[in-house]
Amino acid sequence: MARNDVLAWVESPLQLVGAAEWADAHGTTVPVAGRLTPQMSATADELLARGARFGDLEPYLGIPFSLLARHGHWLVGDGFSGQFRAAASLLRPHRVTFLDDGAQTIAYADALLERRPYARPGVMERGLTTRIAPLVRATVLHRAAQGRADLFTAFDLGAERADALADRGFGIRRHSFEWTRRTAPAVADPGGRVILGSAQPVDGRLSLAAYLDWVRDAAAAAPATYLPHRREPAAQLAAVAAIRGITVRRTDLPVELVLAGATGPLEIRTLASSTTTTLPLVLRGSGVDIRAGRRSTGVREPA
Repeated sequence: MARNDVLAWVESPLQLVGAAEWADAHGTTVPVAGRLTPQMSATADELLARGARFGDLEPYLGIPFSLLARHGHWLVGDGFSGQFRAAASLLRPHRVTFLDDGAQTIAYADALLERRPYARPGVMERGLTTRIAPLVRATVLHRAAQGRADLFTAFDLGAERADALADRGFGIRRHSFEWTRRTAPAVADPGGRVILGSAQPVDGRLSLAAYLDWVRDAAAAAPATYLPHRREPAAQLAAVAAIRGITVRRTDLPVELVLAGATGPLEIRTLASSTTTTLPLVLRGSGVDIRAGRRSTGVREPA
């Protein structure tokens, strides 16, 4: 194992964007092990076209043990992942940096601080991943005590939480998608009103009927461009496309990349998600108005 050789081990498009931001912030080229899915491939191609500092890109299924064994510094997108737990318990990385995995970032920070179980919120875990969770947390905390564990995040951890992590030795570096904004091409006008698709019906958090009611409400005032979530099934998209005033635009890219570079003001409707944190950063200065929730009450981006 090369103790300081870095490898980005990422499982979602947003994690891949985080790896590009980390590489730019640290002025280094990063090889990438990315989960083999169409969305990951499309995102990697787009990031490379924008000049991401990526080295070799290795698609994988399962755990890329041989790649991980050759690199001592892992950039990891999902600390709750059962695959990460298995790999970390066996290979014990020399250094680990956690990238954002959506809003799970806050929950993961609290798990590291032993304020909540080391388990993905809302998921009933069992089996080996549950049994090795204490070992993995102990490994990460030991690396932090040695000054070899970091969080690279766009999320505000809060002063008290950040101080508690720093007391345990974690390095914390905030970013605001500087590279994403700087390299974004001007985007075609999406029409001023954008609705962000959600996988909440897929996850059982909202019925499809209630979800379609929300989309109708969001599109009632004016026509809207609908950007699907990467996990929306075809049947859900077909139902959305049948709603009057909706134009579905499929891109297979994270919304942060799709909308970065917008020059005019946008009204964005979304259910509660990490985009309420990421998009105000990506669209800083554009006059974005993000309305989050089931109804039209929302919060305008601070000046």
